[in-house]
Order: sequence, then C-alpha cells, then structure tokens
Amino acid sequence: MNEWLRRGISFGNALDTGRDEEPRLRLRERYLDDVRGAGFDTVRLPVRWSAHADASAPYTIEEGFLERVDWAVDQALRRELTVVLNLHHYHELQAAPDRHEARFVALWRQIAARYADRPGRLCFELLNEPRDAITPAAWNHLWPKAHGAVRASDPDRLMLIGPARMNDADALPALELPEDDHVIATVHYYAPFEFTHQGAPWVPGADRWLGTTWGDDTDRDAVRTDLTNAANWAQHHGRPLLVGEFGAYERADGASRLRWTAFVRSEAERLGLAWCYWDFGTDFGAFDPQRDAWRTPMLHALLPP
Repeated sequence: MNEWLRRGISFGNALDTGRDEEPRLRLRERYLDDVRGAGFDTVRLPVRWSAHADASAPYTIEEGFLERVDWAVDQALRRELTVVLNLHHYHELQAAPDRHEARFVALWRQIAARYADRPGRLCFELLNEPRDAITPAAWNHLWPKAHGAVRASDPDRLMLIGPARMNDADALPALELPEDDHVIATVHYYAPFEFTHQGAPWVPGADRWLGTTWGDDTDRDAVRTDLTNAANWAQHHGRPLLVGEFGAYERADGASRLRWTAFVRSEAERLGLAWCYWDFGTDFGAFDPQRDAWRTPMLHALLPP
C-alpha cells in the first residue's frame, strides 16, 4: 500500500472551502501535469463536503459540487496518480459529534457509492484531524460508523484513519483500528509547532515565534525520535503508515524551512513511511501559482534531483 502512496502533495484550499467562499487555489489540469512530471506519486484532495450538503436527512450532497470533485479525482487518476480523498473542515462534527454522527455517516455513504467504480488508486481518508469534542474514545466510536458506510458499497476500497488530537502521532496508542487489511494509518507532523506555525494568522500568539530557526543536532534528534516512534507503532500493529501532512508556514526562515522539510521527508523514507506534503500552492506551497512554476529549492527538498 505504501508503494502506491509513496510521495504525495495536498491540494489544500481548493475544494475545502465553504459554499460561498472563493477557493484560494483554483485547480487546473496543468497542475496535475506538473505534479506528475515532477515525480510525485500521490495527490491528496481535502474536501469540505459538509459545506455542500443538506443540513437535514438524507443530507444530500450538491450535484454541482460532486461534479467538481469528480473532475479532480478523474484527472488525477488519468495520470496514474494515487488519490487520497478526504473529509475536511467538518467543524460542526468536531464540536458536537453526537449531533452530527448521522450526517457524517450519510456523507460517506454517498461518497463511497459515487466512487465505487473508480480504480483502486483512489483512497478515502475518513476525517481530517479529529479534535475538540472528538476525543480518542469518541473517535473510536465514530470512525467505525463511517467505515461501515463505505464498506456497504465498496468492500475493498483503501481507507486511511488517523488518531484523535489532530492526527498527532503521539495519539496513535489510543487509536483502535479494525480487522481490515485495507485500512492504512495516517498521522500529521508539524513539530516543533513553534517553528512550523510561526506567524500563522489562525494560531493565537504565533507572531511571538517569528524568527525561530531549525536545524541543530537536538532538532534533528527530536524529529528522528517522533517519526521512529510512529513507525514502530505501525510495525507493531502491522499497518502501513502515511505521514499525511507535514510542512512549515511561509513566514518561517527560508533556509530552516528547507532543512526541516528535507529532513522530515528523508526520515520518513528511511523508515519506510509514505508521505504527503502540505501543500501545493498556498501558504506552505512548493508551487508558486503567480509565477506558474515550482519553488525549486522546496521541490528539491521534497524530491532531490
């Protein structure tokens, strides 16, 4: 399974916006050519299904939005890219999982049925970064409902499930996975947070961290320990593991960003973990949509020439 996923990149801020929001990144067919041509194996498509579905049963997803997602999925598959299609930014579920459980399950029932005929290179990620009221115990109750909804129409589809606490690798021990050999574990990696999110406007107080650098022996040892622990968990449980997001915000020191990105990527590969960088073309981006070109140093940190 990791051989299918291998090296990936996320198209964040494209399909994970609200109904009346303009996406910060407009997907273009050319971008998928760029990704394939650069040597990536996987694209991750974060999708905010909850913003484009009815609020009451049967929670129907808008056909026009489904067609937008269809286009992105099919364009990627046509280029023999593996696709990770997820459920992103369902804030109401994070706040009140009991009230939104039926809707969450209904969304996955529709998604699974719609894509049941797509090739096996399409994978489903059940929920991006469970958090807030979705405690580890609540998540272990919730994800089996979505898993069952997918399996009702698609018995062999690869699924990715990450731990609560925002897919933090340290939360892996609390994650209970099914006896299903078509399930992959996933974690996100943004450590140290004060480095990767310095200056991020959505993080209170992040401006205080501006100027934080990365790259000494202690820094490298911390990353090595974190990823080794995650890989050991995966090996112990007989699960492939995807580092489904990692990246450093654009306001971080440029040289440190490159060092951190290259080191996380190389450690993941050393440990046999697939990875998916966040993100393609916005504020963590390896690609510059204004110049219509890769940011070459960042691309080379991910895919050494």
